[in-house]
Amino acid sequence: MTSPDRSPEDPPERTSEQVRQGWVNRRREKIVDEIARNRRGEYSVPTWVLVVALVLLVGGWIAVVVFS
Repeated sequence: MTSPDRSPEDPPERTSEQVRQGWVNRRREKIVDEIARNRRGEYSVPTWVLVVALVLLVGGWIAVVVFS
């Protein structure tokens, strides 16, 4: 039986357990896909690593210019 404010063709409401399980499944698929890409050699350096390397490079260059 449907509630008065819902039509029969509306999808059933999902419980919090179903929502969490869906999130877990999507997360697991993302991880599996990433591992498969890495095994094929399609890995990339995370952006935060590139930012840290750039900051260290620029900071070192500034230190050489200022302290020499």
